Amino acid sequence: MAAYYARQDPYGDFVTAPEISQAFGECLGVWSAVVWEGMGRPDPLVWAELGPGRGTLMSDARRAVAQVAPDFARAARVHLVEASARLRAEQAARLGGDVTWRDGVAGLPAGPAVVLANEFFDALPVRQFVRRGAGWVERFVADGVFVERGSEVALGDAPEGAVREVGEAGADVVRALMRRGGCVALMLDYGPAESGVGESLQAMRGGEAVDPLVAPGDADVTAHVDFAALAEAARGVGAAAHGPLPQGVFLQRLGLASRAAMLARADPAGAGRQLAAAQRLLAPEAMGRLFKALALCDAALPTPPGFDA
Repeated sequence: MAAYYARQDPYGDFVTAPEISQAFGECLGVWSAVVWEGMGRPDPLVWAELGPGRGTLMSDARRAVAQVAPDFARAARVHLVEASARLRAEQAARLGGDVTWRDGVAGLPAGPAVVLANEFFDALPVRQFVRRGAGWVERFVADGVFVERGSEVALGDAPEGAVREVGEAGADVVRALMRRGGCVALMLDYGPAESGVGESLQAMRGGEAVDPLVAPGDADVTAHVDFAALAEAARGVGAAAHGPLPQGVFLQRLGLASRAAMLARADPAGAGRQLAAAQRLLAPEAMGRLFKALALCDAALPTPPGFDA
């Protein structure tokens, strides 16, 4: 995956919520400001985004808070966790120089933090285990094909041939964030609300599904996010987990539909596009149900907005 993001333009293969509607980033910006209020308005605040893509989400978020939450905008110090030099250049062009880049969450400075992660965890590696007989074997890749090797992992009972995916990398990121103390993190991604069996590894190239083992580094390879496992990882280090909620429900509570309607009224020629974009993010049959929102936070902090209804 590192090679893919370093060499390719991923937005030729898929589109993310910030690229669909500016209202998405604006709502998350205002959400961050309300969270900051509940944290006691710490100054300075680490305002971080994991896997910021082209910088669209943070650009829209910053524009919104500059208008409606100027105190938060002054307190927030933007940090982008991005390893790709090519994407860093795109982010710099969009956001300007008032940003600090980090290679990983371990590089984020100490102190209170609000962290956004939109379609970040789905790009992290997973391990796959296959039920064979009375136990589980692990699936690896060798010479361009899947192979299975014995494993002593205990994953419970399941039908013969069932696949369990374990996202250790995602759990490690969660634990690193929550061990900071004074942190609130919002994850928006796609996957089931509860852990279970099922194979979700997939690859996209040019908007079409392709074999993930063919031409590695030339396609976007992802897997569904196990939100229950991320919540468990947070609770395991003493943090609180809220959700997951369907993305459509969460964004409705944040007022995305109302913001999209305002944008439509301000741009009559583009009104249909604005409203269609909002519908794509909210509708259960589009991104509203498969995508989920999960908030993790220091146990001493209040329930984040959108999760307290």
